[in-house]
Amino acid sequence: MSKAFESIMRGLEEVKAQTEGSIKLRTTVIEIEPPPECDARAVKTLRADLKLTQTAFANVFGVSKKTVEAWEAGRNIPNGSACRLIEVIKKDKDLLERENIVAYS
Repeated sequence: MSKAFESIMRGLEEVKAQTEGSIKLRTTVIEIEPPPECDARAVKTLRADLKLTQTAFANVFGVSKKTVEAWEAGRNIPNGSACRLIEVIKKDKDLLERENIVAYS
């Protein structure tokens, strides 16, 4: 049998043994804050701070310009992943340029 199969089987046996109480596996507890809520003002403010057009901002997020327009007008709210990204970019405004996502000239 392959090494991958053997590793998977060994892992399953360990989980079964822990469930039965015969062994104690090392575990790590990870707490993750839920994504923040973002409103129209937060989206528009970040876009303005980044000096991006709605089209460029839409390209950064992989959405249409109409979606950004709707976010900024308050007709739609960004989903959790977009709000998380907004939060990250807000905390580190140089991220987009540093990661070659946006190039200012």
